[in-house]
Amino acid sequence: MASWRSGYAEDCKSLHPGSIPGEASTSFLRRAAGYCAAPQPGRGAIRMALTTLERDAAAQRLKMVNGQLRVCDVNDLALLAAFLDTPREIFVEPEMAPFAYLDSDQPSLGSPTRRLLPPTVLARLLQAAEVKPGERVLDVGGGAGYGAAILEHLGAQVVALENDAGAAAAARKLLNGRAGIETVEGDLAAGAKGRGPFAVIVVEGAFEVSPDSLLAELAEKGRLVGIDAREGAPVGILIERLANGFGRRALFDAGAACLESFKRAPRFAF
Repeated sequence: MASWRSGYAEDCKSLHPGSIPGEASTSFLRRAAGYCAAPQPGRGAIRMALTTLERDAAAQRLKMVNGQLRVCDVNDLALLAAFLDTPREIFVEPEMAPFAYLDSDQPSLGSPTRRLLPPTVLARLLQAAEVKPGERVLDVGGGAGYGAAILEHLGAQVVALENDAGAAAAARKLLNGRAGIETVEGDLAAGAKGRGPFAVIVVEGAFEVSPDSLLAELAEKGRLVGIDAREGAPVGILIERLANGFGRRALFDAGAACLESFKRAPRFAF
């Protein structure tokens, strides 16, 4: 592997053309401008504003990769390139765009309740899942689609399942035209029936009850990753489907908002 300082940019460029700051694709930003911008002045002013935004955001993405992901042992080059090339700021509510690259959860575009996972949590889960090009992946509760965009950048065929109507609408708008992503609105706990089995399932939040219906949609040797909050302190977890059941491995301590479909029923004390 090339050294970080001398060879990372070239490594990323060879893996994903257009992934280097200054070369990042502008299609996401143009689509976002069409989604939430009010009528603007002339085209020249719009072009200048977008160029400034793109440069600033590219620099922030590089800082995120350098200062957050790599220091948390995220070292898969294809995954780092995907985070470097995908603009997180368009997937959050507009007033939160200046804070999009902080290592914290952020409100998803289109929803007052759905939260995007912190970048390091998402990256560490995806690295553990070892997503391979061509694999079918179910992304659960990902809001406006940031995680789905990362997965598609890795070469996966993604079904993005979301039960929040506003977040699903934002995802359909932002991810429109990306052949590798299908956005489906439906019950998270029920999974994406008829679209599996899946090699990987990514639960973008915590679950307080076992996601049994999702596990049933895993292919043999399939992997599910998410935040296990069933008991004790929440942890990132990898669950793999084996020939005779499931294997589970705790990955790291992690806090995340619990997805409402996986909340534990209230307990009453008398």
